Amino acid sequence: MRKVKVAAVQFSVPENREQSIEKAEKLVREAAKGGANIVLLPELFETSYFCQERRYEHYELAVSVNENPAVKRFREVTRELRLVMPISFYERDVNSFYNSIAMLDCGELLGVYRKTHIPDDHFYQEKFYFTPGDTGFKVWKTRFGRIGVGICWDQWFPEAARCMALDGAELLLYPTAIGSEPIIECDSMPHWRRCMQGHAAANLVPVVAANRVGAEKVTPDDGNAHQSSELEFYGSSFITDCYGELSEAADRSSDCVIMREFDLDECRIARQEWGVFRDRRPEMYGAVCGLKKR
Repeated sequence: MRKVKVAAVQFSVPENREQSIEKAEKLVREAAKGGANIVLLPELFETSYFCQERRYEHYELAVSVNENPAVKRFREVTRELRLVMPISFYERDVNSFYNSIAMLDCGELLGVYRKTHIPDDHFYQEKFYFTPGDTGFKVWKTRFGRIGVGICWDQWFPEAARCMALDGAELLLYPTAIGSEPIIECDSMPHWRRCMQGHAAANLVPVVAANRVGAEKVTPDDGNAHQSSELEFYGSSFITDCYGELSEAADRSSDCVIMREFDLDECRIARQEWGVFRDRRPEMYGAVCGLKKR
């Protein structure tokens, strides 16, 4: 048996970067006290969700992985608490900017994944800030299992989950910043959740998603904003088992930690027994990659 306990942390993000990191650390320590080995924080948790509007000064938030305050802080925390954590951060690499995660294993930086799919919507204007990732999908061998990480919009694409599963991912983690859809006026939460439950079920790999909560508002009255917008982040962080069944779920508004223990060997046996990887026909899937004309 290879038992690991995973935790998803959701919280409202303070405007001050240092306060946000301190709040995240407090909740991570709560998860560790509960026995968590792997802890997931939300996407871009260091600051408010600046992608609601386009402002050149926000580029100054981006730094290299070795300079990022959250990465530096959680290298120490993961070393102390013996944790594995992907840390979401705004990365600058010379003249390019990425929405990235740094994978930490008990203080060691295993590498960086850069978000592959970049959304562009009225209040999710990420294409202004981020270059599409160039790392490919990543799976890291950690002391608590092989972990694949996608970032927010990546979680809507089954191809991303399958690529990570094919590379041996035993857990799929998705740091997230998603909430209200003011333009299309719908509640996307159930759809968002079902997509990832499908990734778990199709690949027989547990999925963990951590979202932020709370209202974040931008108004022209502040002297800097160029548009008025408000997003209500709907939390609902969750953990599925390897069959896609929802096993733990947070509410829409609370700062909280949810946890679930898995036996990774039991999940491996389920993947073998169902035969979904044995019976794949990749030579027939050209249309998925745009390689075959209809």
